[in-house]
Amino acid sequence: MLEAASDTLFAPIGIAPLPAPGTALELAHALVVLVADDPPKGFARIDRLGEGAHLEQLSVHPDHVRRGIGRSLLRAACDWACRQGYRDITLTTFRDVAWNGPFYASEGFTEAGIADEWYSARGFEPEEPEMAAFGTRVVMVRAL
Repeated sequence: MLEAASDTLFAPIGIAPLPAPGTALELAHALVVLVADDPPKGFARIDRLGEGAHLEQLSVHPDHVRRGIGRSLLRAACDWACRQGYRDITLTTFRDVAWNGPFYASEGFTEAGIADEWYSARGFEPEEPEMAAFGTRVVMVRAL
């Protein structure tokens, strides 16, 4: 599965095991799933969070990283959300992992707060507890 393969990129920096990949049912309930190539080399899953668009998952297969696929998918996700009338898009990520927080910042995302605090302040459920064990998790937002 593409998401599970993508998650293996975190193991060398001590982030493992991660929660199980999204199920087919979860993917079916997404607002949209954008896929790069056939067979897929990457995908972006956008869910609704409250009334907003939320990039729930961005995954690129390890055999295809560092080729612009993730950046293209991220831009496509932002474009999709904008066309649907959303004013911004959020995501949750590791602040200090080079291909996470700094990557999203390079595409115009800014930190909105520590993930579980941000979720709690808005009445949302916290992330899976094992995620915080691996480092600071933040919500990032980009105006569209």
